[in-house]
Amino acid sequence: MTAISASAPLRAVIVDDEPAARRGVRLLLERERDVDIVGEAGDGDAAVSLITRERPDLVFLDVQMPACDGFEVVRRVAPLGAPAVVFITAYDEHALRAFDVHAVDYLLKPYDDDRFRAAVGRARETVRRRGVDTLNERLTKLLAFVEAQQSAAPAGGSPGPAGEGLFTDRILLKSSGEIFFLKADEIDWIEAEGDYMKFHVAGRTHLLRETMARLEERLDPKKFIRIHRSTIVHIDRVRKLSPSFAGEYAVVLHDGTKLKLSRGYQERLQELLKHAL
Repeated sequence: MTAISASAPLRAVIVDDEPAARRGVRLLLERERDVDIVGEAGDGDAAVSLITRERPDLVFLDVQMPACDGFEVVRRVAPLGAPAVVFITAYDEHALRAFDVHAVDYLLKPYDDDRFRAAVGRARETVRRRGVDTLNERLTKLLAFVEAQQSAAPAGGSPGPAGEGLFTDRILLKSSGEIFFLKADEIDWIEAEGDYMKFHVAGRTHLLRETMARLEERLDPKKFIRIHRSTIVHIDRVRKLSPSFAGEYAVVLHDGTKLKLSRGYQERLQELLKHAL
């Protein structure tokens, strides 16, 4: 990327493995009179080729992509002179902490029009006023942060046995355009609701676009237990197991909530309760 004049349009690239997500970004960008969309890519490898060829000023870059994720894209194009990058993500709070300090901006899915305009405005200011050297410095720091996180994690990038892995101590939730930092210990229980996870916290609920399997990996198994294919509960909130029918049990929480315990999860929960007593 080279320095541009205040009157020249920003040349932008959109990268996301979901076509619908790319269309959404395109529709919002088309409202910006000083932004020209010069290309789109649906995977990391294609993104590297596109950015190398077009040398855009601004890239809207999805973090979670198969094979070559957003971080790897940045690593591969950084030697060319990094563009301003607005990261797009549905989760990964470790990266979001880094974005606050090192990246131009991030968009947490699902985002609204106002949040998108704010990200474009921040990127516009960065490109026009701060220049290439600042962009390269910020992305270099971001990559160093991510590499440090990855080197600290167990091999394979997933948590190890209970007590040995790196588990999240807070969850980022977006509601009405605001981002909330929810401590893991505040969570009572979680249930799947379509493409979202519903967090039950002291009588209130919050939604997060996430999968049950990935969420289970992020939470400390000493504190959280899956009791059903669509339910995770904080072990400290469990008051008792109550016989239900046909040899099954219901999990009764301290606030009186009753949750179904699937047979496939009974043994694990009973074992965990023994150690908790």
